[in-house]
Amino acid sequence: MATEEFASVWTRPKRKRREQPALSQEQIVAEAIKLLDADGLEALSMRKLGAALGAVATAVYWHVANKEELMELVVDHVYGEIEVPRVEDPAKWRAAATEFAQTFRALILRHPWMGATLAGAGVTYLGPNMLRLSDEMLGLYEAAGFDLQEANLASTAVLSFVVGIASTEAATLNQVKRSGLSAEDWMASAWPAARQAAESLPRLKALYAAYDAAAASGNGDETFDYGLARVLDGLAARLATQR
Repeated sequence: MATEEFASVWTRPKRKRREQPALSQEQIVAEAIKLLDADGLEALSMRKLGAALGAVATAVYWHVANKEELMELVVDHVYGEIEVPRVEDPAKWRAAATEFAQTFRALILRHPWMGATLAGAGVTYLGPNMLRLSDEMLGLYEAAGFDLQEANLASTAVLSFVVGIASTEAATLNQVKRSGLSAEDWMASAWPAARQAAESLPRLKALYAAYDAAAASGNGDETFDYGLARVLDGLAARLATQR
């Protein structure tokens, strides 16, 4: 039984035509990102994108066959916003890994739709920016002292943590946006209900009592930094056993 060829906007042959398309791929991607940032993943459609560009949907379809291909282009463009720090001194690998993780989290929070998109993408996105970052991340962990295969495992462990926690933060940002409230006002409205729900659970009750709504809405950095540090502690301990 023949294996079906993998479909990707990056692997299919480019279409040819005599005249120039009315829209460029760059225009389409930029407008798609604008719509995604404003209204989220569920609101994006090829028809809505064409309307925002002042063109019929067929003009968009010249560059992308469907929404899945569009998202491949969009995600790769966003990946172009970040870089992996170079590690010249192996002793500074952890600082570089921390800087990249924080930058990647900030990227997802700037574009909250990215969280859910990346969680479902797996290894199926083959864009040049994504592949470049993957290669540079391998270099970072190789510089730390891991061999190539374990560098891949280390990079995956850190990225999985970042995408997981930042996706949760992004989902909260989307809830806040839909509510029409500020983050502080949204948490102030939700916090009493959370405390009441935990009334019969002694540990959660004590934990929630230790925070007010303002503290709860502002502890994202602390939570992220703590978790990242513990992941990197584990990688550092693993490196120590190899020396």
